[in-house]
Amino acid sequence: MKLPLIMVLVFFSLISTAAEVKVLGVEKTKQLDLPFSEAVAVGDLLFISGQIGNKPGELKLVKGGVQAETRQAMNNIIEIVERYGSKVEKIAKCTIFLGDMNEWGEMNIAYLEALGEHRPARSALGASGLALGGSVEIECIAAR
Repeated sequence: MKLPLIMVLVFFSLISTAAEVKVLGVEKTKQLDLPFSEAVAVGDLLFISGQIGNKPGELKLVKGGVQAETRQAMNNIIEIVERYGSKVEKIAKCTIFLGDMNEWGEMNIAYLEALGEHRPARSALGASGLALGGSVEIECIAAR
């Protein structure tokens, strides 16, 4: 059965206006004087801010290069996802920014370790400068 286009448009406009935007974790980022939140929830979606390889509460990268930074960034993401009512298996999309695309393979090792068998949609691209001089930054979208 086909729905008339107007009914579909009305349905989606009702959904989008009904979805509340909740900014999450501002107190944690404010402590570090950062101008963003940990995440934003819109309906059943959780948008996680880009995470670099720093331990929570510190503005210092972990030592060990791209693999260590990726492990820490993924640990940060998983902590945030779980804190706000989701889990790693509900991560739907990740975007990865690399300071050097030649480190793509090394980053993948730690990325895959963190996700286990789960494989969200993903994009990876090179960047000409990341926060704190990091090697990697990862942002994700998860269902709740």
